[in-house]
Amino acid sequence: MAREFNIRFDGRPITVHAARKWLVGEAIPTQEKLRMIAHWLGVPAEWLRFGGTDGDAGSHGEPASGTARFESADVKLIADLQRLDEHHRQIAREFIRMLVRMNNQK
Repeated sequence: MAREFNIRFDGRPITVHAARKWLVGEAIPTQEKLRMIAHWLGVPAEWLRFGGTDGDAGSHGEPASGTARFESADVKLIADLQRLDEHHRQIAREFIRMLVRMNNQK
């Protein structure tokens, strides 16, 4: 995550240790870094910082608060998704949405 963050961020680079602390909730990035992460992940900075309510999921594509914590494998998957061309990203998004719908029907 640190490497991918540093590729995208114009400011002072972060260390692997700093990224780990963000991922496990031991530290919060600065506002500038948080905005860049939100843009990178395609979520609103406010949601990334404060989470949301269960009713927030859906209309804006934001996850419900129960899914607000990303595991490091999830972050890597998001980074991998962003490396795809737009056509393949759209296919991946639709596949994930289909899995979520199937999971919610259980």
